[in-house]
Amino acid sequence: MITFTIPASYRRSRSLAQLLLLFTLVISTNPASADDGYRLWLRYDIIQNTQVRTAYTRSFSFIANPGTSDILDNAARELQTGLSAMLGKQIPIVRTPAKNQNGIVLTVSGAAASGDGYSIQRQGENTVVAASKDAGVLYGSFALLRHLQQQLPVENAAVQSSPKIQLRMLNHWDNPEGTIERGYAGSSLWKWYELPETVDPRYTDYARANASIGINGTVVNNVNASARFLTAEYLHKVAALAGVFRRYGIKTYLSIHFAAPKTLGGLKTSDPLDPEVRKWWTDKTKEIYSIIPDFGGFLVKANSEGEPGPQDYGRTHADGANMLAEALAPFKGVVIWRAFVYKADPNADRFKAAYDEFASLDGKFAKNVIVQVKNGPIDFQPREPFSPLFGNMPGTPLGMEFQLTQEYLGFATHWVYEAPLFKECLDADTHVKGKGSTVARIVDGSLHNYPLTCIAGVANTGSDRNWTGHPMAQANWYAFGRLAWDHALSAEAIAREWTQLTLTTQPKPVAAITDIMLRSRDIYVDYNTPLGLSRPWTGAHYAPEPWQNRSSRPDWTAIYYHRADSLGLGFDRTATGSNALEQYRPEVSRAWANAETCPLPYLLWFHHIAWTKKLSSGRTLWDELCHRFYTGTDSVLWMQKQWASVRSSVDPAIHADVTGRLLKQHKEAIWWRDAWLLYLQPFSKQAIPARYPQPEGTLEEVKKRVKVYLMR
Repeated sequence: MITFTIPASYRRSRSLAQLLLLFTLVISTNPASADDGYRLWLRYDIIQNTQVRTAYTRSFSFIANPGTSDILDNAARELQTGLSAMLGKQIPIVRTPAKNQNGIVLTVSGAAASGDGYSIQRQGENTVVAASKDAGVLYGSFALLRHLQQQLPVENAAVQSSPKIQLRMLNHWDNPEGTIERGYAGSSLWKWYELPETVDPRYTDYARANASIGINGTVVNNVNASARFLTAEYLHKVAALAGVFRRYGIKTYLSIHFAAPKTLGGLKTSDPLDPEVRKWWTDKTKEIYSIIPDFGGFLVKANSEGEPGPQDYGRTHADGANMLAEALAPFKGVVIWRAFVYKADPNADRFKAAYDEFASLDGKFAKNVIVQVKNGPIDFQPREPFSPLFGNMPGTPLGMEFQLTQEYLGFATHWVYEAPLFKECLDADTHVKGKGSTVARIVDGSLHNYPLTCIAGVANTGSDRNWTGHPMAQANWYAFGRLAWDHALSAEAIAREWTQLTLTTQPKPVAAITDIMLRSRDIYVDYNTPLGLSRPWTGAHYAPEPWQNRSSRPDWTAIYYHRADSLGLGFDRTATGSNALEQYRPEVSRAWANAETCPLPYLLWFHHIAWTKKLSSGRTLWDELCHRFYTGTDSVLWMQKQWASVRSSVDPAIHADVTGRLLKQHKEAIWWRDAWLLYLQPFSKQAIPARYPQPEGTLEEVKKRVKVYLMR
């Protein structure tokens, strides 16, 4: 237990901010305090290396702040909090530094990096953080702290950095009653029933965390939106959040219910070409900006999974988006229109749906519209080929949508580091303008000269004390922000950096944890959906259920995706099947169209393969599946061993938490392995090789376990 007594001198004369700083120093320097994960990667623990701490103390005796905005004040305050905690002494904030002192100087200058960019330079004995905008100074301040947290030399801090993408956003799927769709870390962060009168201090910590990795936008509500968020009552609640976020350079956005003119406004229609409907949106937008002057714009899910949209009235997605764009244009707001659409057609291939609906609309959207595309063509699968829309809409800004919350990646039980998944998509070559036309260059606008650029991550945060449920899932939030700023960063560099900021700076443990992180996604894929095997559907998106064959629509069954039969396994998307490959450039489709040369990770995405077919690995399809399922499951044991090896270097509470989750992960990996192999075995008519342990139970026993799970 920590006893914290405020000295009498502080009680009499110190400000609340100084008292909080003192408390931070006590917490950060007390070795008995367990780390509950709340501080994320902003731990600012005291530097134990005396030589490094002494060098930093000599270099940073003050912080000079021009002090013209809340954002600049927060930059200075963050530097003060971080430095004071790491050095074990209070570092003052001043307007004008005294002579013969060394410190940090914050400056806003038109000659500095453009946009949100910043520079960190050594000028004489001072370290200068400069930017052309206040937000840039804030980002530069966090970057400097990140450098110091890793205990790197002050001389190496000099850098100039600018984000490659303009809008770097989190999309929260939070509902007005406090639940989160696909949320696995507790309830919503937003306490709607308390707002706007009570503003939880946690909102500030959320904003700090986002600003520290360059995120500058937040959509606070679910894409399956309630019209309630457009009422005056809720707009004032949202305004209270926006008031916190803007002090950290973050704009607030809303998901909107397309039918709101009818459900909320009492009109007879929500037809986007109807003059009364257009006026309703114009008036509502004016109302929003009167309450939230720096409001960012609308995120829209329309004509998808039962949500209303312009197609209800025979109109196009462009018609719907442009109506909203017209209302937002006077305020420089943007429309982010999701391309996640698919119809319940038993003869269609859901893979092709987004392309079929949007490619023909290229160039027909207003200038302030961004079409937001999921990284893959189906739905945030453990591994997907990149969406064919990337590379086929040169006249329309395309935003990227990644998913941080682990909807298909084991919820908050399985350790899966997602940066390799993000990089796999961003680095993929579309060949739209020849070799090197990567998805990243489309999203950042450099390939097609998009006037607007956007990348979004479906948030994995919740009310759990450690924010993300699984402590290691914090790395996915962190990695998304770092790649949104600079997609050229490697997954390895980000993993190492996050580990040093969050867990330990000791080299050997850092290397061991980084190794786990980099392998974790492929391990998960091997025991979950190897070789491009599409996911088995369940309502929970979690329990294995490859036998599921009944639903209100065909693409909500498992058998729709894996196509297992007596001949083989996989979805034929070549010219002899759905011909989805036709949606890619020839250079791309050629790499996947031939089953003999198709990379194994995508084999069953594009081909129906015979059970006895010998693959490039030298094994038959059935033997390769067995190998992958068993290797993936056994690899979780390797993860456990690696994690156990760093026990002495990681906070005991966090180490114990992750240890328990890894035990659960191994049990559930066995569950997935056995469910798949027992289900597929009758189709293959082959035995599981004797070198592997046999499944733990029969198929019927596994089915019963799944049934019990789905009854929760």
